[in-house]
Amino acid sequence: MQNLLLTIAANLITSSTLFAAQPNVVIIFTDDQGYGDLACLGNPIVKTPHLDKLHEQSIRFSNMHVNSFCTPSRASLMTGRYASRTGAYRTSAGRTMMHIDEITMADFFKSSGYATGLFGKWHLGDSYPHRPVDRGFTEVLWHRCGGVGQASDYWGNDYFDDVYEHNGEHKRFKGYCTDIWFQGASTFIEKQVQEQKPFFAYIATNAPHVPYIVDEKYSAPYAKDATWKKGKAKDFFGMIANLDENIGRLRARLQSLGAAENTIFIFMTDNGTSAGVEMEIDAIPSGKNQFNAGMRGRKASVYDGGHRVPCFIHWPQGEFTGGRDIETIVAGYDILPTLIDVCKLKPQKVKHDGVSLAPLLKDSSKWNERTLVLQYHGGAGFTFKPQKWLKSAVLTQQWRLIDGDKLFDIEADPSQSNDVASQHPAVVAKLRKAYEDWWDDISPRLTPVRTHVGNEAENPLTLCVVDQYTEVGNPSNKLRKFPTASAPYMLHVDQAGKYQITLRRYPREADTPIEAVGAEIQIAGQTLKKTIKEDATKVQFDLELETGDAELLTYFHNSKGEQGGAYFVYVERL
Repeated sequence: MQNLLLTIAANLITSSTLFAAQPNVVIIFTDDQGYGDLACLGNPIVKTPHLDKLHEQSIRFSNMHVNSFCTPSRASLMTGRYASRTGAYRTSAGRTMMHIDEITMADFFKSSGYATGLFGKWHLGDSYPHRPVDRGFTEVLWHRCGGVGQASDYWGNDYFDDVYEHNGEHKRFKGYCTDIWFQGASTFIEKQVQEQKPFFAYIATNAPHVPYIVDEKYSAPYAKDATWKKGKAKDFFGMIANLDENIGRLRARLQSLGAAENTIFIFMTDNGTSAGVEMEIDAIPSGKNQFNAGMRGRKASVYDGGHRVPCFIHWPQGEFTGGRDIETIVAGYDILPTLIDVCKLKPQKVKHDGVSLAPLLKDSSKWNERTLVLQYHGGAGFTFKPQKWLKSAVLTQQWRLIDGDKLFDIEADPSQSNDVASQHPAVVAKLRKAYEDWWDDISPRLTPVRTHVGNEAENPLTLCVVDQYTEVGNPSNKLRKFPTASAPYMLHVDQAGKYQITLRRYPREADTPIEAVGAEIQIAGQTLKKTIKEDATKVQFDLELETGDAELLTYFHNSKGEQGGAYFVYVERL
C-alpha cells in the first residue's frame, strides 16, 4: 500500500511539474489598430487603461513590423514565414489561403500536447483544407471572410446577436462580437486549467476593422474629439475601448485561475491604423489628429505607419516583465520561432524566415544586423498580380528602401519625408540586391492555392466570390448587384466520382431568387448550361469529375444580356 501511495505521489508530482514547465500562450491580435491607437503610445484621445497596464508590465518590441494589411500579417504570424512564401498575400481574389505544406503555429502547439483555440477572425481560408480546424486548431469559434458581415460570413451578421461557427456548427450568439470572442476564449482557458493542460489561445478580433460599429456607451466619450472619418472615428475608438475592457477582464480571469504567472501574454496588431489618424494612405504627418508616433502612412502603406505596430510580451515566470523597450527591428514572423524556443515545442521540418527573439528578450545588446522585406503585391486598390518592386519596402535598423528607388534614414528622419537615395548609392545597391535575392526566393511560391473538393472533411463544400482567382476588381463589394464579372475557382478534386455543383446568387441561408434567365459552368473540359426558372434561388448541375487540379468557371445570364460568376457555389461529391 505504501509503495502504491508513493507511486501515485510521484506521478502527481511529475504531472504537476510538466504542466508548470509548459507555459500557456495567449495572443491578442487586433485588426486595423495602429501603433498610435493606444493611450500608452501617445494617443491623447482614446482611453486604454488595461492595455496601458500591460504596456507598463511587459517587454515591448517598439520596432515590430508586420505587413500593411490583414491576411499577409496573419499568414506570417501563423507560419513564421514571409506571407509571399505561404501563398496568402492578399485579402481576397483567391489569394487568402496558404499552401497546404505550410505548418502553422497551432500545428506546433498541438503536436506538443497543447490545447489550441482560435476565437474571432481567421482570414486564411474558409473551406477545406484551409479552415482553422484543418490548420491545427481544436477549438474554433469564428466568423468567415475578412470581417463580420463580409461576403462569406453568415448572411445578415452585423456585430450584434450574430450567427458564428463553433466547432463546425452555426450558432446564434447573444451580444457583441468582440465580447463573444473573449467569452469563448475565457471558457476554453478555464477548461484547460481545470484539466491541467497547457493551452494556446489565439484571440484575433475583427475589431476595430470597418464597419465601425459599437455600443454607444463606448463611442460617446469620443464624440467631441474624434470627428474625422465622417464622424466614424469616435466609433473606431469606441471599439478599441471595448477591446481594452475585454483584455482587462481576461487578464483578471487568468489571475483568478492561478494561470497568469505561467502564461505568455502577447498583444499586437495586424497593420497600421485605418481610422486613428486623419491622413491619406502614404501621407507625411502634418496638422492635427496625427497620432501615429510621427510615422508616415497608415494601413495599406509600405511606409512605416502602415506596418510598424505595437507588440507587448508579458510572462512573469519567464521574467518577461519590467516595462522595458527593445528598439531592435523585428518582424511578425519572428513570433512563432520565439514561441518554439521558449515553450520548447517539438521541432518540425520547416525553414522559418523568422528567428527566435529570446536572446533579445534576455539581452538586447547581442544581436546581428537584419534586413527585412515586405510587399503589398499588386499595389493598392484591386489589382492582384505581383510585380517586382511595386509597393515594396526593404528595412534595416537604419534604412528604408521604398519601391526600389526611394531611400530614407529612419533614425534621422522617422517621418520618411526626405529621400536620400542620391546621397547613398551604395546603400541603395545593397538593399536592392537584398530585395532581388528575396524575390528570386519567394516568387516560385506566388502560385494559386487550391480548395479541395470531394473530401469527407467538408462535403458539401462552400465557395464564395472572394475565392475567385481574379486579376482585377473586387466583386465581393457588390453582392446585392447582379454579377458582371467571372474568374475561376481554383480547385483540386480529391476523389473521382459524381458531383453536384449548385450555383446561387445569394447564400443558402438567404435563399433569395437569382433573377437570371440562364446559368453555365465550365470545368475539366466540360461545359454545362441550364435555363433558370423565375423565382429560382439555385441551379444545380450533376457531372462526373476525375481526380486532379481543375478550374471552375460559373456564369449567370440575365434578361439584359449581362453575365457574371455565381457569388456562392456549393460542391458536393454524391
